[in-house]
Amino acid sequence: MHLAGLTGSAIAIHNGFEGVNSSEWIKVIYGIGISVGLGFGLGWLVCKLVTKLFYNANRPKTDPFFRGAQIVGAASMAFMHGAQDGQKFMGVVLLCVYMSQGQSLPADIHIPMWLMIICSVVMAAGTAMGGKKIIKSVGMDMVKLEKYQGFSADIAAAISLFFCSTFSLPVSTTHAKTTSIMGVGAVKRVSAINFGVVKEMVLTWILTFPGCGLVGFLMTKLFMFIFT
Repeated sequence: MHLAGLTGSAIAIHNGFEGVNSSEWIKVIYGIGISVGLGFGLGWLVCKLVTKLFYNANRPKTDPFFRGAQIVGAASMAFMHGAQDGQKFMGVVLLCVYMSQGQSLPADIHIPMWLMIICSVVMAAGTAMGGKKIIKSVGMDMVKLEKYQGFSADIAAAISLFFCSTFSLPVSTTHAKTTSIMGVGAVKRVSAINFGVVKEMVLTWILTFPGCGLVGFLMTKLFMFIFT
């Protein structure tokens, strides 16, 4: 979304594609493909491993353990969410700050503490306000998750995001987490996945790119008209 919006703005400023770095877009496409594949594969693998390890355990007695383990999994996902989406947020804000002063981004960028705090607060608030509907759609409507499955999905998505962050691949946390939940659901049976919800999500993913690009283009044109 961030890159699509920036691309739309670059097209508006240059009146063409001269300001668009296609090699960075290729990285994004690779990153999405890798995160989707890793998310699903690791979701299936981690959940399968957890199922094997606790095969002979009494299911009700494992609930307290996985209730605590989910906190660890959620914390891992929150950290990797910041490592991916948080960096994009701060990058866009820094770009706006430098451009408003008529400067270009320096090679050695220092992220100020105030920006880190704002980023953390905004991401936490956004997750808190809109998280409930997303949890219902992904964790209940798409796949009905049990505690051990939720833990497996969090760990799998966190590993996927860690891999992509290590190799500087910009990906969407949503893609990695959603596909890891699909992989977890597929451990029991593929039919456990509600493909109607999956179809809606994929369409949303696809339409988000041109939608954000168009909004970025129009807003940039509007501000150029007002301030120039």
